[in-house]
Amino acid sequence: MPPSSPRQPRDLMQLLTRAERLAARRLQAALDEEGCSLDAWRVLGLLSDGQGHHMTAIAEAAFLPPPTLTKLVDHLVDQNLVHRRVDPLDRRRILAHLTPRGQEYWRRVDRAVRADWPALSDGDEELLRGLLERLAATVDATSRV
Repeated sequence: MPPSSPRQPRDLMQLLTRAERLAARRLQAALDEEGCSLDAWRVLGLLSDGQGHHMTAIAEAAFLPPPTLTKLVDHLVDQNLVHRRVDPLDRRRILAHLTPRGQEYWRRVDRAVRADWPALSDGDEELLRGLLERLAATVDATSRV
């Protein structure tokens, strides 16, 4: 039996890419049934906390460049799923919130996604979450050097 060699970064990237693409495909199939895009799902999910978020925070959380996010939020506003308000703490900023219709839509989409999502054991899900958070933090910290 040949000695095992340490995993190469490309091996890890291949596994991460494969998992991300399979998960995105599965998620998109559930979202398609509700007429929701992956980007809209990310935005609606963030706004579902009811706190209201400024566009910079939404762009970062949804992994979208600001111009793309603006177009998406404009579309969600047109659908009466999201509304914008001036931030009472900083009148130069705009906060986005879900409308009542947006909250109802989010609940329906979220139920559809949860119903279709493959279940991991609680221990495996927490382990995976912890490892991915640690990997992201490590890569982020070393990329700033």
